[in-house]
Amino acid sequence: MSEPDDATRKMQFLFALRSKGVTDTRVLSAMEKIDRGPFIRGHFADRAYEDMPLPIACGQTISQPSIVGLMTQALRITPRDKVLEVGTGSGYQGAILSQLARRVYTVDRHRRLVREARAIFEALDLTNITAVTADGSFGLPDQAPFDRILVTAAAEDPPGPLLAQLKIGGIMVLPVGQSDTVQSLIRVTRLDAGYEYYELRQVRFVPLIEGLGRDT
Repeated sequence: MSEPDDATRKMQFLFALRSKGVTDTRVLSAMEKIDRGPFIRGHFADRAYEDMPLPIACGQTISQPSIVGLMTQALRITPRDKVLEVGTGSGYQGAILSQLARRVYTVDRHRRLVREARAIFEALDLTNITAVTADGSFGLPDQAPFDRILVTAAAEDPPGPLLAQLKIGGIMVLPVGQSDTVQSLIRVTRLDAGYEYYELRQVRFVPLIEGLGRDT
């Protein structure tokens, strides 16, 4: 049986996204444009188009495409938004965000991941995304406030510094819960007086860890 060609594989990829609830046309268009292949290296490269999480360097993972799509969709990004992503990882999620927002800042505690993601962003000519090595649990105060914040690691509670860096009317999407149990993906909207929380679905992410990684 022959391997599917690129057009067929892309069609199957988009169909899988829709079947899992990713219906926003802008998000689907961004995910069609950004090829997941370059973000996965080594033994798992041939599984880049399957809807499954895969291991990457530094003991981290690249989320399955349907989760990337659902989290992106939940952010309700507009073309004028400035977005913060906490947890660069492979860079795939940040690249998707760059297709939807005016400006994207992505931070990771692992220098190696940031370095490798930057190289892919440059190769893809994604000029509206900046990758920074930093402790993401504290956000990026110098660039705050943000219209949207996406956290791709699980905290027990939404981190206070990130809540504070969200604009009034802004939205943050993040997994919340103990790292060794199933977590809840929630959407937080900042209101004039406090925050509104909405539970989206059950997920499983690596934990959000304070401090920088030991890699160079």
